[in-house]
Parts: sequence; C-alpha cells; structure tokens
Amino acid sequence: MCAIDALSISAMLGQDVVISSWDPVDGQPVTVTFTGGSTMWDPQAAVVFVGRRAGTGPAATLCCDTLNFFTDHASAAQWQQEHPEVNGQVVSQARAVEIGQQTFGPLLQDG
Repeated sequence: MCAIDALSISAMLGQDVVISSWDPVDGQPVTVTFTGGSTMWDPQAAVVFVGRRAGTGPAATLCCDTLNFFTDHASAAQWQQEHPEVNGQVVSQARAVEIGQQTFGPLLQDG
C-alpha cells in the first residue's frame, strides 16, 4: 500500500489506526499513529514523497512505489535523486495527511 493510501485509512474507517512502514533508502521504521483526532509521527522529522512516473496506465504501475514514507527530508531527496524517472516532490506530514484524506477518506462514507 502506498503512503497516501495508508494515510487515508483513519478517515475512511472513522477510527484510530497505526501505520507502520520503513524508509526505502535506509530501512529505518516510520510510524504514523492516528488517535482521537491527533496524528503523531515517529520519527518527528518524517516526510512523504508524492510522485509518479510518466506515461499512462494504472496507478499501481505509475504511482504506488513512488508514494513513500521517509525518515526525513534528506532521505527523501536522496531517493528522488536516485530515481530521476519519477516526477514529484517531498511534502510535509500535514500535507500528506490532507492529500490522503481528501483523495480516499470519503470512499466509505454514506451519501
């Protein structure tokens, strides 16, 4: 599951969740906890890279492996440099949550 999908789970289900992932550069864990309307990131400097490959096709092919959690901005920048075929940007924690919740949050809501 991509980072943006994972960040939408709490909004889709309307309940607390814990997301466990890892930084694809250094393998260090990244955990995001949604509890009682608050979000806690560990490490606190964690960010998300939001990107996609050029072309047409399903999101699973163009985007899913480019939407990642990173322990910090430097790690995300390194990954981006190592993957010049991917267009995208590093986004803040708040922006990543916002993108996930706006994109997928309403999917399981009535009406």
